[in-house]
Amino acid sequence: MTLPLEGVLVVDFSQFLAGPYASLRLQDLGARVIKVENPNQGDLCRRLYLSETMIDGDSTLFHAINRGKESIALDLKSQQGRAQAQQLASQAHVVIQNFRPGIIQRLGLGYDAVRALNPSVVYGSVSGYGHDGPWTDLPGQDLLAQARSGIMWLSGNQNAGPVPVGLPLADLLAGATLAQGVLAGLYKQATRKQGTLVETSLLECIVDAQFELLTTYLNNGNTMPEREAEGSAHAYLAAPYGLYQTSRGALALAMTPLDTLAEALPLPALAAFAVKPQSAFSQRAEIRDLISAHLMTQTAAHWEERLTARRIWCARVLAWPELLDSATFKALDMTSDIGASSESRRLLMKSPLRVDGQRAPAQAQGPALNADCAKITQEFLN
Repeated sequence: MTLPLEGVLVVDFSQFLAGPYASLRLQDLGARVIKVENPNQGDLCRRLYLSETMIDGDSTLFHAINRGKESIALDLKSQQGRAQAQQLASQAHVVIQNFRPGIIQRLGLGYDAVRALNPSVVYGSVSGYGHDGPWTDLPGQDLLAQARSGIMWLSGNQNAGPVPVGLPLADLLAGATLAQGVLAGLYKQATRKQGTLVETSLLECIVDAQFELLTTYLNNGNTMPEREAEGSAHAYLAAPYGLYQTSRGALALAMTPLDTLAEALPLPALAAFAVKPQSAFSQRAEIRDLISAHLMTQTAAHWEERLTARRIWCARVLAWPELLDSATFKALDMTSDIGASSESRRLLMKSPLRVDGQRAPAQAQGPALNADCAKITQEFLN
């Protein structure tokens, strides 16, 4: 298949997650990504993971986010390494970096230096907290960005305290946001032959993810949202929104008028609350208790089938095995087996995008450190 970014060269100096996630999204659209790594063990992500599961000596995390890329090891602290890095950047359509503010400039690879070599370059930069303010030099790490963003007070139940999102959400949002900005820069590059500096940070992106709730907070007298005591899901949405335990499994209920739900369950006592619409906010706990007791009489599968047939927005809560075994997930075809044989299965996730009706396969795992040095040197550094 022909992808939209075929012919675009991305030189990626970033490591960990945010920058590499941006270049992964660009690669999924057809770009060629050259990953520049430290000769001393390479991207720290190669060794960063809790699981003992490895692929060719590197963490599964590294392969998940660097699949299909090329690797060259350059010592950016040496004169030769910096010169070669500048030579690569001078030929790239896109350069990406996520060093702490000031470091990339000292290495001679900041935007101004690269633009002097390559005026039409699209230069993507991710930091932890931007370039101004007292947090600038603090470590730009996902959990720390979550902690400073306020988002930890949105998940979990009322008495749970702050709850981190169980994903590197700040990194992923920053990478996706950077990729979006880079795509706009590539359009400018193609139509006007001009370069673009695209910048974002973990904090900006995880705060932006809360725009809906923050807008409410900023306009309601700065009243903090209140999480529910049980099954809390969205602090600003009325009952019955949230999670409910059943006799077997859990059920998620989304936005549903109380009178509609009362008829579908059926639960006549619930209809009394529907008479006063404001009660869906002011009496959330009472409504939840009523619904919870009723849903405990049957399984989540039973309620999902029954309520879906009555056009109630609900879903059974699935664990990974159930999701992966579902006909819907199989139809989406989101995994690639890159193993050499049926006995050596190595599954990687594919791109979430479909282009012209097709999803590009994950054709290769992440590169071994410096694996493409000879090819890249011959093509770009002679």
